[in-house]
Amino acid sequence: MENRTKRNLTFFTIGLIFTLSGVEYAVILPTIWKYLQILEAPPYFLGLGLSAFSLSGLLTGPFFGLWSDRTKTTKSIILFSNLFEIAGNFMYFMGYSKWLLLSSRLVAGVGAGAGSSIFGFLTRSTLPEERAGIFAAIMACRQAGLLVGPAFNLFLRLCDFKMGPFVVNKYTSPGIFMCLLWVLLQFVVLAIYWDVPPVGSQEGAAMEMKQEDGHEEEEEEDEEVPLMRSEEPVQTYKAVKLDQSDVSAGTSASLNRFKPFGIGRELLREELVVLLTAQFITLFNQTALETMVTPLTQRFFGFGELANSLMYSLCGVEVILGFFFVRWLSRKVEDRAVLAAGLLICCSACIWCLIFLCKPQGGYGWELSTFIIGVFLQLLGLPFVAVSQVSLFSKVTAEKTQGFSHGVRRSVGGLATILGPLWAGGLTNNLYIMLGMMLLLLVMITVMTAVSYSRLTEAGAGQRVQSSDRRRKLQPAS
Repeated sequence: MENRTKRNLTFFTIGLIFTLSGVEYAVILPTIWKYLQILEAPPYFLGLGLSAFSLSGLLTGPFFGLWSDRTKTTKSIILFSNLFEIAGNFMYFMGYSKWLLLSSRLVAGVGAGAGSSIFGFLTRSTLPEERAGIFAAIMACRQAGLLVGPAFNLFLRLCDFKMGPFVVNKYTSPGIFMCLLWVLLQFVVLAIYWDVPPVGSQEGAAMEMKQEDGHEEEEEEDEEVPLMRSEEPVQTYKAVKLDQSDVSAGTSASLNRFKPFGIGRELLREELVVLLTAQFITLFNQTALETMVTPLTQRFFGFGELANSLMYSLCGVEVILGFFFVRWLSRKVEDRAVLAAGLLICCSACIWCLIFLCKPQGGYGWELSTFIIGVFLQLLGLPFVAVSQVSLFSKVTAEKTQGFSHGVRRSVGGLATILGPLWAGGLTNNLYIMLGMMLLLLVMITVMTAVSYSRLTEAGAGQRVQSSDRRRKLQPAS
């Protein structure tokens, strides 16, 4: 099978993984509160249950990323992490007590930590100019899962039978349903997922050369040709004859990237601080908005479950379309410009909500219209910021530590998804404070982006300098 076919099938499998993660969230979220009430759990268990999933993913993401950096493989990591998803969802299905239910979300969240390895793999397997588009498609897959997930609840809520010692009803059925889907995914990963060679690597380039012309005797001449061509200068390593001392020096320099202090210094670079802050603020505001919307629609418009479900479905459609628009736009515009545009849209949306939603005036129709416009603007900016900051992050971090770096990035995002609902949940009756803080954070990251705009280069200025210095050390004196 050709490398291109393997690559496409692997990307398809990754899309399935993210789709299932969206489906899991969508089928469990509507019923977990009632499930906890049946188990006589206090109200705060809802927050604990939702946060437990993010917490375990936050803690395990960097470890899975470091594992993939060391081994340069992701297939075994995905198969291993999916076992936690299977076990966690089966525990959710058992549901003997509120503590088992809480533990089930904690265990399932470990499986989500493999996302850092997947993003590291995608970075190594894609060209910089196509990366934003691929990231947008992968993120759209999760939104598609969130969109179709409620449809599964239509038949899951009809379940009412016993399976051995277990009761299958509308509260426990999402657990066994997701358990079966993750088991099926294991077979898909085994069948059509490959750890394809990284783009631009000597191994990948050699395989491409052998497939195209089959002239192994011309290796020395082929090595003089750059492996990738683009409008910007591309840094490549050439096979040159080196003294043993030079080789040792180069090896030591590359291994230094794995030292904790070296990685820590890299993550504290100005452009990475900006992107990690953007990751945190984006997810903090998104989860705060999700927490705020349902009480708001109930208080102002009298929305019930059906109206809220329809609203979330329409929101999902908008976000998916937004991701595909950003996928198209990223081919024509720099990532940093997309990021700046997204932040301006989010700031405008927050200002709109502060003006029209905190103290709504006018009739029902006017209030509903202003609410729809506010939510539309909030969701419009989300794909711009989400895709551009992930794409830029992958381009300004070292290739050898992509897994760990994305693990740190996802941990920052996990922390935001824990704090966002906690912040919004206690301030649904004080919208000026809640939305004011959201706007303050957005203004802060917008100013940071403007100040550091010149450093948010798609080729990764810091990485280019380090790569250039290393090449000068490795080149023999002429």
